[in-house]
Amino acid sequence: MSENQTQSFIINRAATSKIENIDFENLPFGSVFTDHMLYCDYKSGEWGTPVIKPYEPLTMDPSSRVFHYGQAIFEGMKAYKDENDDVWLFRPDQNLTRFNKSAVRLAMPEIPEEVFIEGLKQLINIDKAWVKKGKGNSLYLRPFMIATGHGVIAAPSGQYRFMIILSPSKAYYQGDVKVLIAEHYSRAANGGIGAAKAAANYSAQFYPTLLANKQGYQQVIWTDDATHTKLEEAGTMNIFFRINDTLYTAPTSERILDGVTRKSIIDLAKRENITVEVRPVLVDEIIEASKNGSLKEIFGAGTAAVINPITGFSYQDTYYELPRQDNPMALDLKNKLTDIQYKLAEDTFGWTIKI
Repeated sequence: MSENQTQSFIINRAATSKIENIDFENLPFGSVFTDHMLYCDYKSGEWGTPVIKPYEPLTMDPSSRVFHYGQAIFEGMKAYKDENDDVWLFRPDQNLTRFNKSAVRLAMPEIPEEVFIEGLKQLINIDKAWVKKGKGNSLYLRPFMIATGHGVIAAPSGQYRFMIILSPSKAYYQGDVKVLIAEHYSRAANGGIGAAKAAANYSAQFYPTLLANKQGYQQVIWTDDATHTKLEEAGTMNIFFRINDTLYTAPTSERILDGVTRKSIIDLAKRENITVEVRPVLVDEIIEASKNGSLKEIFGAGTAAVINPITGFSYQDTYYELPRQDNPMALDLKNKLTDIQYKLAEDTFGWTIKI
């Protein structure tokens, strides 16, 4: 293992790589990780020097605050390799902004841009061989922060660790997705942490999603906590509805995550002269649109799948099948967005950043 310091980063390279033992044609999403990871510790009110080192388990005190009070946030991002072997990030500034908003909401310190963005660049450059060419191939990036301060007193930690780990991935495909509209459980509530990318948001979804799975549905469409009449998110994704040729999606709020893919789809759809309405979407209007034939498509939007079409939904024990489209808007938008990410089309928005 060799050590050197570059631009305020301490870099300890792995003596050997495990890349030759990886089957890149069969990659279960998020289960294989590259040779290196980054960490940076926050102590005594300031961030230390970021360290890149071989990927390995952590040793932590059992009383670390993250285990007891859930101070944990993360981001999901991807890096893409073009046909010239250059690697690109997609809108990392948006992830940094959201990460720091999450940090503030959970009483955690904000991460400096030079640690977050430059850390990503340094780490990806070291493990660049793990980013494979070809549409559908990518490197999933997981920046996260946890509370590492000791003690079980119910108060914010005084110490934190920021980390980045990398996972090679193939195209994400779930097959046909049927969803259940939530009538009792909620993903988030006003005044809560729904708009933060906090670990607790995701664990809270597991139980109602398991209940939906037992009924034959892959995901839940979450509704507002107060009335359960407004459609807000699908599983861990933002959600879009196509009624005739207009695209509808709920506005971001204290309950709804400000998705980077969501924002990109809205901008891309407007560029393609698709009418987009960002407003509350009611359960009743979607059911009525399904009954009268004007509901053409529903799809989720997020980093892992980019766009995930939904084939049907259930509400109050009635199932509504969506019609098959010859030229689905979801697929067209997905292709146009991924063409930008893989540098197969001009990036007219300035979204991509070269590593």
